[in-house]
Amino acid sequence: MEGNSASFFQRCKPYIAMISLQFGFAGMNIITKVSLNRGMSHYVLVVYRHAFATAAIAPFAIVLERKIRPKISFLMFMQMFVLGLLGPVIDQNLYYAGLKFTSPTYSCAISNILPAMTFVMAVLFRMEKLDIRKLRCQVKVIGTVITVAGAMLMTLYKGEVINILGSQYMHHPKNYSPENNTDSGEKDWFKGSILLLIATFAWASFFILQAVTLRKYSAQLSLTAIVCFLGTLQSIAVTYVMEHRPSVWNIGWDMNLLAAAYAGIISSGLTYYVQGIVMQKKGPVFVTAFSPLMMIIVAIMGTFILAEKLYLGGIIGATLIVIGLYSVLWGKSKENKEIEEEIRTEGVECCRENGVMETVVEEGVEVNDIEMQNGEAIKELRVVAIITAPKV
Repeated sequence: MEGNSASFFQRCKPYIAMISLQFGFAGMNIITKVSLNRGMSHYVLVVYRHAFATAAIAPFAIVLERKIRPKISFLMFMQMFVLGLLGPVIDQNLYYAGLKFTSPTYSCAISNILPAMTFVMAVLFRMEKLDIRKLRCQVKVIGTVITVAGAMLMTLYKGEVINILGSQYMHHPKNYSPENNTDSGEKDWFKGSILLLIATFAWASFFILQAVTLRKYSAQLSLTAIVCFLGTLQSIAVTYVMEHRPSVWNIGWDMNLLAAAYAGIISSGLTYYVQGIVMQKKGPVFVTAFSPLMMIIVAIMGTFILAEKLYLGGIIGATLIVIGLYSVLWGKSKENKEIEEEIRTEGVECCRENGVMETVVEEGVEVNDIEMQNGEAIKELRVVAIITAPKV
């Protein structure tokens, strides 16, 4: 009985970990929104966030990867430099700026187009195979189109305000002012939408370049620490150019410090580590599938805590994004199963060519879909053969 309970808990651990991360992401969006509305510069927030992330990750990278850390060539350093520019500088600054102009729920919904955008870029760079004759590929393409349509709908159409469970009667944080409905507010909403789309594009580019970099630099913790450190230095340079008041660097024991520490340690440091572990066991498709949950959590928290208004256009657009997202994930999941089956069949046929044999296929080994896409998962499928008669 105890063995069954332990086995059940082991199977549930990846689900528990990913659901917990979505609550962590949701908290980051809420806390950051309050901090930005109270006047904190998003440029400074990015600097402090990645300084905290570097301080949290670097010790583990130094200790745990001291024997497996590859040497850094000039080309590798340039790739890391661009990663720091795409993620910490461009993506985070534009995301925070878009969050300030819109709302946490809206920002999370727009971010859900990330898997579809990454899929399109992977196809363009030939990192993803696309056979339009197969149903799974057709579903992925259709899902990508639906996701983009949902994002465009959220950007161009707001519609009527939707009140949920009498949220207008709830108490909200002191000094918090919800978004306005003036012409200036409408323009800011559109501007925020564009900034969020550009930020998502930069984040998708980050994933593509990261996949290329990890092929030659396999020390994930060290890579994360270096990217966060370079991103901190680059963000400092950008902040000095964009912010000319020394007072913007002031930070005390308040919401600004909490936002920077929380985003850096939880949303960057801890998240990278947990996602890496889960991704090794379940693959990126499993990790990405939980992102819409964050939008739902933020929508509930934002409505009751921040007096955030939900619009009809946002709800319809978010629904389309979720439908499109899971269409892409479904197609990707089917593709992984087909590739795994092909690898298993090729492994058995390869052994049969050498004579009569007895095969034992060891299943239960989980491989991620990037390795299967590149045909590198053969080593994970172990075939034990007993050759009895060689071919003449």
